[in-house]
Amino acid sequence: MQLHVGCAMWTHPAWRDHQPVPSRRLHSYATWCNAVEGNTTFYATPARKSVEQWADQTAPDFRFVLKLPKTVTHERRLHGAEQELRAFLDAVAPLGPRLHALWVQLPGSFGPNDLGTLARFLRTLPGRCAVEVRHPAFFSDERAARQLERALATVDAEWIPFDTAVLFDGPATSPAEYEARSKKPNLPRRTTALTEFPIVRYHGRDDDARTIAGWRRWADIAAEWLREGRSPTVFIHTPDNASSLPLARAFHEEVRTRVPELPALPEPEQTEPMTLF
Repeated sequence: MQLHVGCAMWTHPAWRDHQPVPSRRLHSYATWCNAVEGNTTFYATPARKSVEQWADQTAPDFRFVLKLPKTVTHERRLHGAEQELRAFLDAVAPLGPRLHALWVQLPGSFGPNDLGTLARFLRTLPGRCAVEVRHPAFFSDERAARQLERALATVDAEWIPFDTAVLFDGPATSPAEYEARSKKPNLPRRTTALTEFPIVRYHGRDDDARTIAGWRRWADIAAEWLREGRSPTVFIHTPDNASSLPLARAFHEEVRTRVPELPALPEPEQTEPMTLF
């Protein structure tokens, strides 16, 4: 039984006191969380040597969920990007089992009429993959949602929900919340798992108490998934992400209150106390 939790990055200015060796920040992060989103790979394919260092700093059961490059998903829209995809897959190969899923984040304009392209593309990917869609039709049109689910089922791919309901609940209270709202999608919450390995992205607020109150439904769902024999990964976001590292651990601990047999996360490396409040 495993629940993996993590953040949108493995280093942040607010965490630097807890990551004293710059070249080993990922190692320090991996003592706090056991998964991470690979958002930077959307903008540039990493050097293979860098990826080898990522593998060196993490345990074999650590989970990377790496976003495919934007040249593949947004610029080429899954057409004619074979060379870029091969270069990316070669670069990240040193992660081995740590590469939990290839994350196919699609633009908001990629809709139901593009599902044939998506289905063909997914069949070319090695290993596990997960898809994040942002076209409103997939959330408002039951027929479109079922078509997407069928396309994903052909390769046992997961549908990644990005839950921003709490972020958009009520007025923004800070510049960071205003900025987050300008960049994040505002779509209905989706809570259905398709595979053994569901992946959730949850976005909270500046106020940690509001973030925690808003994730209680996900704690219930994650607990149920664990009882069903699934192995979920949950990523915790906040507008500036300064507190997301301890919050991710707090989410894991909250799920443990519902599923006591879930093993606790190991104690992190400590340099100075990090608390939520």
